[in-house]
Amino acid sequence: MPFIAIVGCGPLGGALAHTLAGRDRAAEVRLIDPAAAMAQGKALDIQQAGPVEQFCTRLTHAGSWAAVAGAEIVVVADDGATGREHAGEPGLSVLREVVRSAGPAPLLFAGAGQRELIARAALELKVPRKRLIGSAPLALESAVRALSGVLLDTSGVEIALRIVGAPPHAAVVAWEEGTASAMPVSAQLAAHQIAALNAKLRTLWPPGPYALASAASRVVEGLLGRSRRRFSCYVALERGPLREAVVAMPIEVGLEGVRRVIEPRLTRQEQTLLENAIDM
Repeated sequence: MPFIAIVGCGPLGGALAHTLAGRDRAAEVRLIDPAAAMAQGKALDIQQAGPVEQFCTRLTHAGSWAAVAGAEIVVVADDGATGREHAGEPGLSVLREVVRSAGPAPLLFAGAGQRELIARAALELKVPRKRLIGSAPLALESAVRALSGVLLDTSGVEIALRIVGAPPHAAVVAWEEGTASAMPVSAQLAAHQIAALNAKLRTLWPPGPYALASAASRVVEGLLGRSRRRFSCYVALERGPLREAVVAMPIEVGLEGVRRVIEPRLTRQEQTLLENAIDM
């Protein structure tokens, strides 16, 4: 039976497993980590919460990266032993083993520091770009929506915004197309308020493990076809044979991965910032 595989059972992997189980969107969530005893313990703890939180998802564990074989979606999280996100050379080594067994499953990178790993997966491991998605910008988007809701005295749920670029230093909020209660955000927030929110972007990064887990779980739902939303996510854009540009863009997703990258409507200044992020 297909399942959701989580690569790593650190703070992010554990939070993600619990979030996915609580939302009851998959029959099985498998925590995979060489620290097998830790993965087993976290899976058991989450499973025991099922009767209380009223979910039926089955939590399993494995100690070998090859256990991703057969997964519908593979989520790359963090190392159980160190608690650090899979990134850099150690992350690439883990990803290389995961890719061998993952088949055509989309690879969802849940961590805030995995932008480079996405680029290397495309360039060095030759993973098709449509299978590579990073959900961390969606967590930043949620924070910006919440802060905008405070200024507008409304719920963040009613606000639609898109984050593009490369957080934190080259993150761009697409204020021009943002809406709040079906009205343009730019018409409801003063220029100095938008400037203050833009200046605050760097302080909101990196999001914590629970915010990252919530963002990743929503993208998982989209990949499974249970959400028609568009998501602000890292994607790999082709920039020539020796380089992949990984930036946050609005995307539509399906079980095959990225279905469509959507060009946001930006001001001239925002477009320049996005182009600079792509060229970084």
